[in-house]
Amino acid sequence: MSEVKLVALDMDGTLLNMNEEVSDYTKQVIAQALKKEVHVVLSTGRWLQSCYPYAEALQLPSYLVTCNGGEIWTMEKELVEQHLLNATDVEKMWQLGEEIGVHMWMISTEDVYRGERPEDFQKHQWLKFGCDSYDTDKLDHMVKELSYLKGLELTNSLPTNIEVNPKGVSKASALKKVCQKLGITMNEVMAVGDSLNDIKMIQEAGIGVAMGNAQEAIKNVANYVTDTNNNDGVAKAIERFVLS
Repeated sequence: MSEVKLVALDMDGTLLNMNEEVSDYTKQVIAQALKKEVHVVLSTGRWLQSCYPYAEALQLPSYLVTCNGGEIWTMEKELVEQHLLNATDVEKMWQLGEEIGVHMWMISTEDVYRGERPEDFQKHQWLKFGCDSYDTDKLDHMVKELSYLKGLELTNSLPTNIEVNPKGVSKASALKKVCQKLGITMNEVMAVGDSLNDIKMIQEAGIGVAMGNAQEAIKNVANYVTDTNNNDGVAKAIERFVLS
């Protein structure tokens, strides 16, 4: 097993507890990892504006992987890489969602739209489309219809939602780029997550860690299952694989 040189952390359901906070214990453990010159990278479905404050508070000096790999940023807010959805496809997905009756949200380069239709889809650059419903039949119907649109990558961040990025774009693809920038390999990465949008980075990292609260599919592919997000699962995984 290679020495861990980078820790990639999903945020919701992983780094953050149910109150969307990082516990003091986890903060201390991350600080210890940084002291060992291990890179800690937030790898999230969130857009820059809603993850940057956490990275700043943790004093992470490296990169940020946002929108499920749709963008890579430096902590100086310099854009390293960006992958956009086709605006016509986003409009089609919106229409599908309206027909099927799911709640939708979309992330553009300048805003987040929740349940509101933009006046002109073509005037925006789209990073991610998402929808959710507690009705699994509706979600299944949505997945089936979306599969007819080419060039899309479908994942989720909860069992009740679907997240859409351009084909080939994932947290794993972005982390590979970050590794290239830092001169390390994916074999030297520990990736931690709980949902389908984490599955590729967990599979492709040297050490893939599933949270105790993770979806079963994630636990099945992980090398290790840690404690839950409400019981400092991230800190315990870092202690086990990075600090011990």
